[in-house]
Amino acid sequence: MIRVGPAGWSYPDSPGHVYPADVPKKFDALSYLAQYFDTIEINSTFYHPQGPKTCASWVKRVAHNPDFRFTAKLWQRFTHGEAGAGGRVSGVGGTGGWTAEDVRLATEGLEVLRAAGRFGALLVQFPWSFKPSQESRDRLARIAEDFAGWPVVVEVRHGAWAKHEHARTLKGLGLGFCNIDQPLIGSSLGPTAGVTSGVGYVRFHGRNVEHWFAENETSAQRYDYLYTAEELAPWVERIRKVAGADGVSDVYAISNNHYEGKGPANALMIKAMLLGEKVKAPPTLYHSYRQALERYSVPAA
Repeated sequence: MIRVGPAGWSYPDSPGHVYPADVPKKFDALSYLAQYFDTIEINSTFYHPQGPKTCASWVKRVAHNPDFRFTAKLWQRFTHGEAGAGGRVSGVGGTGGWTAEDVRLATEGLEVLRAAGRFGALLVQFPWSFKPSQESRDRLARIAEDFAGWPVVVEVRHGAWAKHEHARTLKGLGLGFCNIDQPLIGSSLGPTAGVTSGVGYVRFHGRNVEHWFAENETSAQRYDYLYTAEELAPWVERIRKVAGADGVSDVYAISNNHYEGKGPANALMIKAMLLGEKVKAPPTLYHSYRQALERYSVPAA
């Protein structure tokens, strides 16, 4: 099954763009968006593990959509900072290394999602500076070992990873590959339709070249980009290719260009292009991006 959705469900700029600006304080953005999307990528787990109570609440809030699955970013402790012998990480968040306790903390909440049949993939997102080397391969091997049994998908951003030998490494470790659309600057990884496990994954970061690598940029500036239908069309074909690869059971297409609801808007366009028919859209989002959306969606009543 191909599931399409945004990264995250509520940002400070979401009111007035994704849902009405005057919603009551108890408005549930997750439950609301689960009416329109079959997946949402959890961002908060990148900054700190989320506990079982929080994850149990998320399960309840998407109960109305039986096809819904979460994906989640792995805690940055495992992906950012220096790696020492055996893949141990230091310098992340100003604290110590990567331990068995860190693995437990990172997964205990996600276990609730998995037990409820609501978990689709664990995204291990590396920075552009993560390049092929023995050290990086050691880190990937340890992640594969420590998260064995989890549907792990690896996102790399440097173009040096485009060689087939690296895909073979991921496949040998049982790790999936995340295809990305990002600003093509220097040696950044270009478009792919790669598959190395039973889970296919595609992420859209936008193409904001000017702000992508600039210092002191906010996420709003970096991810302030609305894809056109012409830019998305080749990716729709790549998503279909990923879904048609041998052994692939589920595909997740995630729009991370979240600023002012551009990600959800593009996710609706991708969903409609894959289905070949118009889809329902949150009314506020539809009116925010009517020119882009009117060919692909209709506002929900």
